[in-house]
Amino acid sequence: MIYTCTLNPSVDYVVEAQQIELGKLNRATKTSYFPGGKGINVSRVLKRLHIHNIALGFIGGFTGQFIADELKREHILTDFITVPGQTRLNIKLKGERETEINGEGPVISDKHKEALIDKIKQLKKGDILVLAGSLPPSIDDTFYVMMMEEAKKRKVAVVVDTSGSALKQAIAYEPFLLKPNQMELGELFGVSIHSRHQIIEYGKKLIDNGVQHVIVSLAGDGAILFHKDVILIAQAPKGMVKNSVGAGDSMVAGFLAAYVNEAPLEEAFRYSVAAGSATAFSEDLCTEDGVHRLLSEVTITRMEDAV
Repeated sequence: MIYTCTLNPSVDYVVEAQQIELGKLNRATKTSYFPGGKGINVSRVLKRLHIHNIALGFIGGFTGQFIADELKREHILTDFITVPGQTRLNIKLKGERETEINGEGPVISDKHKEALIDKIKQLKKGDILVLAGSLPPSIDDTFYVMMMEEAKKRKVAVVVDTSGSALKQAIAYEPFLLKPNQMELGELFGVSIHSRHQIIEYGKKLIDNGVQHVIVSLAGDGAILFHKDVILIAQAPKGMVKNSVGAGDSMVAGFLAAYVNEAPLEEAFRYSVAAGSATAFSEDLCTEDGVHRLLSEVTITRMEDAV
């Protein structure tokens, strides 16, 4: 079973307007609400790709209930821990430019943190745990470490898609997959990355440190996958970008969906890039049809024995 864990989920309130002027009355031309958070995005895309999964994490208040209800409507299994307070509301303003205002998450008590750790302890060898997204203010980076420790004890494959110290600490636990973007890869090593040569240099270092798979996402320039046996470079399909939210999460979901269906590594990577692109070209997260339409447009170059 694949489990996704979103410690700081959100309701994403998307407001579209022809023009947005600060300090004045603005009228929306379209509004939408979506269950948000990186792990939840992974769950939603996995389900659209016919991969059963269970969403874990903390929810609270009417916003948390909205998330639970929406995932139920999409036939996604959940095992959330309900906490006091409200799950955060993130506002996405789409005018001539896009502006985001992200809310704070609720306070998570030690009791609730222990309850989530207890759920991780129920996982079994062969399960996959996706740890994705930011941490609420009341949880420090060591909580990701605690979850990874419990997962490793049980031989659970761990996927990590976060940033900062939490991402850096994940390396020691030899995760199944890391998915940094170019900037996050540089932050891991305290450098600024400006070239493909540097991406390859530092991606190889992650493999040398025991990470099994690394996908470095490069937005419209595609992505690079690192494995102990090969480096794969993907050119992304061309299209009109409509959505900046969830493309990286869709890449994670696409890779896992192909992997659990025993696709070869190159095809899993192709599926990953097609899923990320399909989300970028959509108003919401990608659909299975949208992914399949783009598969033939993903060009992959192999760099055999480059690691």
